[in-house]
Amino acid sequence: MKATPLSNCERRFLLRAIEERKRLDGRQCYDYRNVRISFGADYGCCIVELGKTRVLAQVSCELVPPKPNRPTEGILFFNLELSPMAAPGFEPGRQSELLVKLNRLIERCLRNSRCIDTESLCVVAGEKVWQIRLDLHLLNHDGNIIDAASIAGIVALCHFRRPDVSVQGEEVTVYTPEERDPVPLSIHHMPICVSFAFFQQGTYLLVDPSEREERVMDGLLVIAMNKHREICTIQSSGGIMLVKDQVLRCSKITAVKVAEITELIQKALENDHKVRKEGGKFGFAESIPNQKITAFKMESAAVNTNNVEEQAEEIITKADPPSEVFAKPILHTPGTAQIGEGIENSWGDLEESEKEEAAEEEGESEATAFECQTMETEDTSTMRETKKDEPIVLSDSEEEEVVILEPQELPRKTRTQTNLKQENTSKKAFNKRRRKKRAAY
Repeated sequence: MKATPLSNCERRFLLRAIEERKRLDGRQCYDYRNVRISFGADYGCCIVELGKTRVLAQVSCELVPPKPNRPTEGILFFNLELSPMAAPGFEPGRQSELLVKLNRLIERCLRNSRCIDTESLCVVAGEKVWQIRLDLHLLNHDGNIIDAASIAGIVALCHFRRPDVSVQGEEVTVYTPEERDPVPLSIHHMPICVSFAFFQQGTYLLVDPSEREERVMDGLLVIAMNKHREICTIQSSGGIMLVKDQVLRCSKITAVKVAEITELIQKALENDHKVRKEGGKFGFAESIPNQKITAFKMESAAVNTNNVEEQAEEIITKADPPSEVFAKPILHTPGTAQIGEGIENSWGDLEESEKEEAAEEEGESEATAFECQTMETEDTSTMRETKKDEPIVLSDSEEEEVVILEPQELPRKTRTQTNLKQENTSKKAFNKRRRKKRAAY
């Protein structure tokens, strides 16, 4: 999945803000974001937060045979991973150009600067040495990955403790932390990277660029330096031409920032060592603030439980009596009870408008019924008259057949059927109106 590109409006807005010496997060041009360091339960595990950029560092070790050309030196291995969890633009299992560049820069910063004494990692010359592996995982990407990764890497190396080892003849014994205290690594200095972003061909300069500022920058300058003002590595990317004065100004800013970050790292390591020595709480769970939902910690509040019954009686006596007296519950059947008389059931009752409509329809139905009755009486009277008279005989002679004409009863049946149908349709229409009004209310 590709990262969402910046629109032209956002690009113009960012560049215009940089020209006016303003940044989206409110920082000044040379301001660094807040650095927060938290350690894990094991030695060599830490999380470094540079603003919203988060990097997890984990150091591990094992005994391996040394390299043939360096039989008395230990082996250092560095690995940085960019997972899709940090940003949607990162693809798993693929070596992108950014990942290759970052891995090379970290190796140059930590290995080529000789910050770790590799000869102290030798156990038996030419046979067994310690291999130190540093794994860096980017948890969230909000710009300036290399600075956060370099801080996390050096902090994890300083915090790591390897098992103690003893050699007797050809036998090598590795002691557990319960048998002997682990041994820290021999670290000479702390190289820390500081990034500078250039805009409009080096006209404007920003320290610690964010993710959006990295998208619109023209070039990037990374300087790795320790607190002794020694430059460990320097790298420029983006194809911009930098003047000597610009590089000198960036190196002076780097010296100030590196001194501040080194002091912060030393304080964090001292606090963690002090807490572990005193037996207090340490690790990621203790470093989570209490205001967050993920913290299952609440400050204890003292509750006085003496004389609770007396206080409850005083409150009851001082309280006002209830305004209404409730009736006793009436038990109709097991499982059902009634308190008070309640309100009459209004289900099925009609409103005034419905009553008027029902009265009109009843009047109409009575009128139609009266008409039907009159028509039926007329029919019956005609039938009686025909019965009283003699039947009509149509014949010319005695030999011809005699046909008797009598009144048929079919018309009366049809009239009664039509009346019943009209009554049914009127009742159905009335029921439909009634249901609609109930649903509306």
